[in-house]
Amino acid sequence: MTQHAPNGDADSNTDALRTSRLPGYFRLSVAERLDLLRQQGRIDDDDVALLSDPSRGLPVDVANAMIENVIGVYGLPIGLGLNFLVNGKEYIVPLVVEEPSIIAAVSHTARLVRDAGGFSVDADEPLMIGQVQIIGCPDPDLAREALLDHRQRILDTANTFHPRMVERGGGALDIEVRTLTDDLAHQSRYNTMVVLHILVHTCDAMGANIINTMAEGVAPLVEELTGGRVYLRILSNLADRRLVRASCRIPFQHLAWKGYHGADVAEGIAAASRFAELDPYRATTHNKGVMNGIDAVALATGNDWRAIEAGAHAYCARDGRYRPMATWHTEDEHLVGRIVVPLAVGTVGGPIRLHPTLKVLYKILDVSSAQELACVMGAVGLAQNLAALKALATEGIQSGHMALHARSVAATARLSHDALDPLIQPSAADPRPDRNRPPAHTLEG
Repeated sequence: MTQHAPNGDADSNTDALRTSRLPGYFRLSVAERLDLLRQQGRIDDDDVALLSDPSRGLPVDVANAMIENVIGVYGLPIGLGLNFLVNGKEYIVPLVVEEPSIIAAVSHTARLVRDAGGFSVDADEPLMIGQVQIIGCPDPDLAREALLDHRQRILDTANTFHPRMVERGGGALDIEVRTLTDDLAHQSRYNTMVVLHILVHTCDAMGANIINTMAEGVAPLVEELTGGRVYLRILSNLADRRLVRASCRIPFQHLAWKGYHGADVAEGIAAASRFAELDPYRATTHNKGVMNGIDAVALATGNDWRAIEAGAHAYCARDGRYRPMATWHTEDEHLVGRIVVPLAVGTVGGPIRLHPTLKVLYKILDVSSAQELACVMGAVGLAQNLAALKALATEGIQSGHMALHARSVAATARLSHDALDPLIQPSAADPRPDRNRPPAHTLEG
């Protein structure tokens, strides 16, 4: 992953201060939290003013340009996931989420992984698939051969629709051709269909609009080559060429918690992981816990969380059986975790260009490419899963979650800050030396 200079007007000494390890951050007022980010050089005075005033976040006239029938702007909390060390780089991760305990939980487990050396993550090149469906080919086998024989002509045609993408090193790179047979269609014209895949490198874009334009653009040529009729021309959200792989390795002693021995916690987490590997009912809730973190980062970065969800769950069922995204096992007195998940995300285009708050959140996150963003999101998903399993393997999911939920309920009743604070104090039974944090649980389901 690329290392790069911090944003903002900070001097050369700021790099040393740009740590994601901020003990007691949750105890600060909102103004103090923003000021600390300003001192780190992550944001400037204008950014502080924008984040402090919700009315400046997304003006109604901008919202009206983004979607149809606008009547207002809906707000959600923006919080920060702390303690992330990913491939040796510090990250403070913005998350947009309404559910209590998610941010406390992911910050807690990121600290555990940080103390053990951090997350190791890699991401594939941003390669996406555009699908062109061809119906009624006189000879499907000959149609397939014709498409493959004219591979370069198809790619050249596709790339005429986005020449700037080609200039940036991306664009349509290859094709695949599949033949699908529907036995239930009998001898109808839908019995056999040919499907052309256009493989597109989308650079730092998620790529939906680019791919859809290319797929539509090659349709006349495809019909000419195959003798069939093109119907659907659209990207696939199963981004299985765009995988993220994150891992971590935590010594047992780092997992000791609230009277539980670290080895026992690790064994409980491994047993919970195995449960998810064997049972799709458990795997579904297990994976929801992963997506608690990934979706929250997707929202905070202007990415399509619905597409990410669809692709991730489809990938989990790629062999016909629904499986967990993240798995855990014990090895040499360590808990070892790994996640593999497709993440089609972008750092340019769409709402990222329009939404003022998104621009500030990108400054805080400090990523330089879509691949780097995907790596951070993979680490967040693994950390969120660890938080849920750690709670489940010990005192149960509800204890810490409900403590923070009580804060939300109390806030609804408009209790003062002093009255709210005791509701989220760490338990006196917590044996870890760092008790300057809220309970570290998250509800999966």
